[in-house]
Amino acid sequence: MPASVTVNEVTATDADAIAIFMFEDDDRVFRENPEIETARARTEWTGEKNNLVETFRTQDGREQRIFLLGLGNTLDFEPHILHDVAATLGKRLDATKDSRVSLDIVGLDTPNARHYGRIIGESLSLLTWDGKTLPGTVTKATEKPEIILSSGDVQFDNHLRDGIALGTSINFARTLSQTPPNIATPLYMAEQARQLALDTGLDCRVIEGEELITERLEGLITVGKASENPPCLIRLAYTPERTTNTAPVVIIGKTITYDTGGLSLKVNNGMVGMKRDKDGGCAVLGAMHAIATTLQPNVPVIGLLVAAENSVSNNSMRPDDVITYRNGVTVEITNTDAEGRLVLADALCWACEVEQAASIIDFATLTGGVVVALGSTFAGLFCDDDELRAALETASEESGERIWRLPLHAEYREMLKSPVADIVNSNPNRKAHPIQGAAFLEHFVEEGTPWAHIDIAGVHSVDADTGAFIKGPTGWGVRLIAAWLREIG
Repeated sequence: MPASVTVNEVTATDADAIAIFMFEDDDRVFRENPEIETARARTEWTGEKNNLVETFRTQDGREQRIFLLGLGNTLDFEPHILHDVAATLGKRLDATKDSRVSLDIVGLDTPNARHYGRIIGESLSLLTWDGKTLPGTVTKATEKPEIILSSGDVQFDNHLRDGIALGTSINFARTLSQTPPNIATPLYMAEQARQLALDTGLDCRVIEGEELITERLEGLITVGKASENPPCLIRLAYTPERTTNTAPVVIIGKTITYDTGGLSLKVNNGMVGMKRDKDGGCAVLGAMHAIATTLQPNVPVIGLLVAAENSVSNNSMRPDDVITYRNGVTVEITNTDAEGRLVLADALCWACEVEQAASIIDFATLTGGVVVALGSTFAGLFCDDDELRAALETASEESGERIWRLPLHAEYREMLKSPVADIVNSNPNRKAHPIQGAAFLEHFVEEGTPWAHIDIAGVHSVDADTGAFIKGPTGWGVRLIAAWLREIG
């Protein structure tokens, strides 16, 4: 894959390659480029999405490669088809080692053309991520092209730069997800937040040790006490130079750096990959990176990561234990493998009581049930605030990170009643398990505070190379938050 992607002046004359985006029903005639018409006449050219055909021409005494990239039919086109098409281009450039690339965007000449630039830049930027984040002496370095892009359109090129920058933030989140649990402990995640704050001017506070007790963060204390790696609450704050808003929006990430299931131990090799139970927190760190470096919205933003390791020891929390949260809600633990909601409850209480949030969004790899319901196509959205939900759905369409609303109803809350406390953390009958998780969290959000819970368990990683992603983490949530903040800020 490419080593880097940048935007600089590249003309059709001096480029190593020209990439032309074309719809299958595009009737333009390239009279000045007969090679293109010849390529379009080939049987392998269909114009369908991701269809790629190459041809060559001689320019100033040297051979120049021309890529024709199919976008499908204009009536069926959705902007994020460009994610996959741009990834197809990037992978081919990796093979051909062409570095200077001129983009022909005539076929994308619509009111959304500038947005298309952001998508293309983002997709190519995502390709630069290498999942082998800890290479040793056995791994041999390979030559990778440094791609330089230009469309010749100043505004389009600026949007290319925006997309590349957002891809960098997403890749930051992916690297954190990929980092193994013997390195990426809760305090390691705190150090990454501190370094991000130092680099970008964000404010950072880490609540740990005795301060967790002082602040009554009972979920973190309970989940994290079995591990030799202590838990913490990580707070990052972005404050714009000018704003009329005093109440911040708060984004929360579940950051379980490893999840054994606790005494309700995971079985059948179910622990493999549980380093990614921190991916909600990784998305929040990636989003805060984007907020500080490129987005710079006009609204204050707080990022909260609830970081803990769910381990097994003689100090483990037990099924039948009861804990009391800072808002007074008592919880009977029935399943120690439903630990994510226990720590998220702390952050929700904090967001309401301490931050007095204007709105809250939490991201969590919370339930396997949402994967059963929605697969890896949609994340599960739980939100009863019409304005926030509409804004997130708009952001979903713009970002390409799909969400699907699932219900929150009083009958689901009934499932959580405890005979000894206010609620249980999990009903053992497993009915509507994703909704159980959301219904549990709802107890820790103050009435009247707009709140959305997004269960990313099915979308935070991919099992095989697809589009701009290789097998591994996707940094899901960074794009959605960026699009949402563009909408509101």
